[in-house]
Formats: sequence, C-alpha cells, structure tokens
Amino acid sequence: MASLPRGGKLYGVGVGPGDPELMTLKAVRVLREADVVMVPGTCKSDRTALRIAEGYLAGKTVETVETPMVRDKAVLEKAYETAAEQIIAHLNRGRQVAFLTLGDPTVYSTYMYIHEKVKARGCDVEVVPGVTSFCAAAARLNMSLCQGSEPLLIIPASHGAEALIDVKANKVFMKAGKSILELQEELKKRGLLQHAAMVENCSMEGERVYEHFEDLTEPSGYFSLVIAKEDGK
Repeated sequence: MASLPRGGKLYGVGVGPGDPELMTLKAVRVLREADVVMVPGTCKSDRTALRIAEGYLAGKTVETVETPMVRDKAVLEKAYETAAEQIIAHLNRGRQVAFLTLGDPTVYSTYMYIHEKVKARGCDVEVVPGVTSFCAAAARLNMSLCQGSEPLLIIPASHGAEALIDVKANKVFMKAGKSILELQEELKKRGLLQHAAMVENCSMEGERVYEHFEDLTEPSGYFSLVIAKEDGK
C-alpha cells in the first residue's frame, strides 16, 4: 500500500458501527500514519468513534473540536468554522490529520460540514468510507435492505419521520431512541409494524436485537435503528 502524502491532508475516516474488526484496512492505515487525530467532543457518537479506533492511536496526538449539539445554524456555523481553522493550522505545517466519524462520514456526520470548509480553502481532503450502522444492523438481522427494484429510504427518526413513513419503500429509521415508542405506534397504524425489526447498539457493548420490533416494550438508547420492509421479506 502507498504511504500517505508528505504534504498536509485531511482525512475523514469512517470507523464503522462499533466493532473494531469492522474498520476497513484503509481506515487502519490512515490512522496509523496520521500525525493528528481529531474528534468532536460533544457528540456521543463521536466519542464512541474514538473508543473504536483507540487500538490504533498509541502515541498519537488526539485533539477535540467543539461541535455543540444544537439546531441553531449560526452557532453551528461558527463552530464548524473554528474547527476548520484548527485543522488548517495543522495542514499548513504539513501534518496528516485524521478526523474520526462513527459509521460512514457521508451519512449524517458532523465531519462533512467541516470537510467542505477545509476543501473550500484549497486544502487537500479525502473521505475514507466506513461500514454504516444500517448495513451492519441488516447483517446482524440476517436480512437484506433492498433487492431487485426495491427502493430504500434512510430517515433521521428524530426529525419529522412521520412525514416519510407513507413513502412506498423499505425504510431505515436512524437514531430512533428518543422517539422509539412513538415510531412503533406510527408503524402499527400503517400495518408496517409486523414487518419491522430493531437493533440497539449494533456491534457494540450492550447490543440488543429485536427481530420483531413489536416485541419492544420500553424506551431504547441513542444508537437504536429500525428497519421496516414494505413487503415483509
């Protein structure tokens, strides 16, 4: 394998859903060769990403960037700009920077906002894909996400999911913990509950698997994911 370039470069590294064995070979190589590893300090998912990768971070400089868990766009924009400046300072010194993300960087990740800002400044950037939580959950359930001409819809469960439940597609509801019982009720109303399954903390400590989502009778945690199939297969 080729080594990382000598000039400064930012890598957004997906570390997979939880099990370190699901990290890609490229993710491991990039982490081993990086000069600086960065991770947001205010998001549970990104702290989890740090734990997943810790076996490859011995002797590394690990820095935290602040990305507040709010929906105020002005506050977030300022935080992303500050994070980009922090990264660019390393790149200007020729350092290789690896920014950790849980799952894949292109799926509901804080990283991509920062990536775009660093790229816009003319810096070298690259996304290193990772195994997504919904692919890992489907594998854990021994089921397909979509086959043939079936469409697949990925939905952030805490952001107006009810508006998309009636779309004719196989559906993945991500980070459903806060609204898990409400989602269960909405699927029941539409006759989809019997075709739904859930995984909590997929491939992590405390994993719980419900092949039948209707069997869940209590609230679940942050990393809860529901797969609902249109045809039940």
